[in-house]
Amino acid sequence: MTNAKRGWSRPLAVLFWSLLSVGMGVLPVQAGIANTKHNLSPSSTAGNNSVSAGTDEICVFCHTPHAADTTAPVPLWNKRLLTGATYTTYATLNSSSIDGEILPVGSISLACLSCHDGTQAMDNLINAPGSGGYDVTGGGANGLGYTWQGTRVNAAGMLTNSTTSLAMLGNDLSNDHPIGIKYCGGGPTNAAPGTACTDPDFVAPTSGVVNGNTVFWVDTTGGTAARNKTDMQLYTRTFATGAGPSVECGSCHDPHADPATPNPGGLPSSGATFLRVANTNSAVCLACHVK
Repeated sequence: MTNAKRGWSRPLAVLFWSLLSVGMGVLPVQAGIANTKHNLSPSSTAGNNSVSAGTDEICVFCHTPHAADTTAPVPLWNKRLLTGATYTTYATLNSSSIDGEILPVGSISLACLSCHDGTQAMDNLINAPGSGGYDVTGGGANGLGYTWQGTRVNAAGMLTNSTTSLAMLGNDLSNDHPIGIKYCGGGPTNAAPGTACTDPDFVAPTSGVVNGNTVFWVDTTGGTAARNKTDMQLYTRTFATGAGPSVECGSCHDPHADPATPNPGGLPSSGATFLRVANTNSAVCLACHVK
């Protein structure tokens, strides 16, 4: 009997067969975060650390649809952000080439470091899967006591460095690219986004308005008007001269980047290190730096 004879519309028929496929266990393979080292569930095939007991969910290690930390600069954040944490930043090196103000660690970088400084477990989850899993402390520094497997994590689920990975950055960030630094030495601000960069050795940022807020990025897709995932994202922070674009961990890294799936604009990411674009011929560096 045809769909027409049953009185079904085509959309309803598609929905029916989709639901039937799910019920039969025929699920489509999803690209994205599941294919990356940020998949910490037992389904991980990226050769990364993962839990062998605790949860089979993927997104929960960073996000929750309910009871998220509303103080976090990341949507629906599900991990405790460290308060009072002390980091040594690039500013301590007193480099003569650094001409932008450097703020204390904050913004999205603080969320990244909630795992990557190695001081608390990756299963420090505010709202764990299942009923009754809410704990505002996330279980403290040692997390919820999940069972971990892998060579880059200790028994408590804290990242450790290995001979093949430097994922655990620690609290000394002076040997890492500056974060919390005013882009291009200053110039553009939220109040005057079109102001020229103070330091001409940087590519001028593009600006736009999203939900009534001024946002900045460095274009990597050839002048397209829209902001894409492959663009170097800049994050608004308040400097001495006012709110303006700041370089943060998320400027160069996309935590969801799947190396098998090109980002919008057709540019491949570098999924192993979550770079927004592959760093072939130093494409990441030269997106911002005029050298």
